[in-house]
Amino acid sequence: MQYRTDKHGDSLSVLGYGCMRFSRKGTGIDIEKTEQELMAAYRAGVNYFDTAYIYPGSEAALGEIVERNGIRDRIRIATKLPQYLIKNRASIDKYFEEELARLRTDHVDYYLMHHLTDIQQWVRLKGAGILDWIAAKKQSGAIRNIGFSYHGNTDNFLKILADYDWDFCQIQYNYVDETSQAGVAGLKAAAARGIPVVIMEPLRGGKLVGRLPEQAKKVIAGDPRGWSPAEWGLRWLWNQPEVTVVLSGMNSLEMVEENVRTASSACAGEFTAEDNALLDRVRQIIREKEKVGCTGCRYCMPCPKGVDIPGIFACYNTMYTESKTSGRTQYMQTVALTAQPASASQCIQCGKCERHCPQAIPIREKLKEADKALLPLPYRIGAAIFRKFMLRKNEDKQ
Repeated sequence: MQYRTDKHGDSLSVLGYGCMRFSRKGTGIDIEKTEQELMAAYRAGVNYFDTAYIYPGSEAALGEIVERNGIRDRIRIATKLPQYLIKNRASIDKYFEEELARLRTDHVDYYLMHHLTDIQQWVRLKGAGILDWIAAKKQSGAIRNIGFSYHGNTDNFLKILADYDWDFCQIQYNYVDETSQAGVAGLKAAAARGIPVVIMEPLRGGKLVGRLPEQAKKVIAGDPRGWSPAEWGLRWLWNQPEVTVVLSGMNSLEMVEENVRTASSACAGEFTAEDNALLDRVRQIIREKEKVGCTGCRYCMPCPKGVDIPGIFACYNTMYTESKTSGRTQYMQTVALTAQPASASQCIQCGKCERHCPQAIPIREKLKEADKALLPLPYRIGAAIFRKFMLRKNEDKQ
């Protein structure tokens, strides 16, 4: 494992463990499987683990695993204040103490203001007393480093970056999102201030791996480097010295092993002109195919009417990155014919989802497009007949 240093000289593994996508079992996290994967990463040298208050069960699972294996003092835990829920100074304390209890620890190494999208959110936090609160927590040692995670435009990122003496920041960044959100301009601005940058969504929620267009997969497979799609995405990030840690939501031992292997050899400045040209071609292919820039982060969920927004967009994109039949079949299996229907037609246009979307996707508009594309008349009729048949069968059983 290779390491890069934070603002205070602490060594952080270039590969960080993103804990948002722990494997699930029933209604909760599959602790046994997650522990095997997390400890495999730890033994390979990963020392940075990122979670958040709103990741269901994640903080508690991480705390349980870390305590059971006695590794708390040998790793760095990052978690996040749900700033969108903060009303006053008392609520800041409430959420932080709850997080400490979940994590079974007395301190957080890297604490972030979660999901900032606008300078006004930071201004509101300051009005609630966040500056004095941070100072007190850092003085007591309850927080070692303070930062923010960001999902907005570059201008607002630069304003937030300049408004406080941050220890680090976290941005969405990958070879497709190079100029969106904070983007490369934000990355370089942070580095110029000596602020370490943690990368989230390095593979766009897996879209730059298994769900690449077939043409893009062929371009990568034909390159003499022999790198996998995941390796291309991660190496592109580590090629940039301004990147400190790249988070990966690893939920299989194979994924851990591949990413660790890549992290052990990737280095800044290794890309050639030919490497950059290959990714330019892949970008072009993706842009030509994709219909919705959804990463599957699920910040838009739950929908009050049960619409599976990221699931629908995944199917919609599959129609164009793979085939129409693949996308529609996937939609019928995972959305339209589930026990509890979650189709786009259930949308009541409330707009709640759009207020939480990090990608600023016009979700309501895109759901209408997706519904029309995924359910042409024959599929719509077939789904209705099948659902009536299944309901009748259930009634007969009763």
